[in-house]
Amino acid sequence: MLSGSPQDWIALGKMRIQILATSAALICMWVANHGEWEWVMAINLVIGLSMTSTAAAIINQVIEIDIDKRMPRTCDRPLPTGRVRKKDAILASWVLAIVGFAWLAFFLNPLSAWLAIIMIVLYDFIYTPLKRVTPLNTLVGAIPGAMPLLIGYAAAGNGLDILAGILFLILFLWQLPHFFAIAWLYRDDYKYGGLQMLPGVDKTGVIAGRQAIHYALALVPMSMAPSMFEFTEGLYFYGSLSLSLIYLATALMFRRNREIKTARIVLYTSIVYLPLLFALLVLDYRY
Repeated sequence: MLSGSPQDWIALGKMRIQILATSAALICMWVANHGEWEWVMAINLVIGLSMTSTAAAIINQVIEIDIDKRMPRTCDRPLPTGRVRKKDAILASWVLAIVGFAWLAFFLNPLSAWLAIIMIVLYDFIYTPLKRVTPLNTLVGAIPGAMPLLIGYAAAGNGLDILAGILFLILFLWQLPHFFAIAWLYRDDYKYGGLQMLPGVDKTGVIAGRQAIHYALALVPMSMAPSMFEFTEGLYFYGSLSLSLIYLATALMFRRNREIKTARIVLYTSIVYLPLLFALLVLDYRY
């Protein structure tokens, strides 16, 4: 019998993050399917993606047990406290990864399954070790962080195209100011854990603030690209422009005054930004 409570396994699976990622993946599936909603396809995507994403989250925490023990923000997680045994977590993660891969391959298509495996490999066996080595880990981590969108897009069975690439790049760029803000807020925690995050290496926060501006600025034209390529019309174009300029403004505020308040503004704006952008995409998508 597996150790731990249902709440512990929900925490291990990082379910709150998965809700956002899975919702975005479902929208991408709908877009790739030319605006047609298919319940069977959607259910299979949710099941397969949830299993593989949960596997990735658990493997990450297994690898980082020693780090999580040293960080005040994570020391109460199920693995560092022993509420869930390490061997149980390892077993569950590999079962979920294998079954999730098979589910996506059998009920959807091989491309979505292989993308899920690539996501796990990049997240757990490249990004996670790099967090101990270089601040560039954030850039690497943004790749698997954006891959649920590609998995959702591939689920429709029409392959990947330029719109898939645009949506991937939007999520890739969106993550960077978001995570620079988090890294600034929890820079002491990351220091205790021995992680090489940018605000920990540059204690002034100047570089983190500047990088947040760079990626938020790059997000402005990328967020409007669906309209430029005539996948959406005016509502999305002006809405995405407005959202991205607001996001950029918060990054500029953070760069100018590197403090908890401005970092939280960037963080909260990023949380609101993504659902609103995808809502605009749904409302204005040209099938």
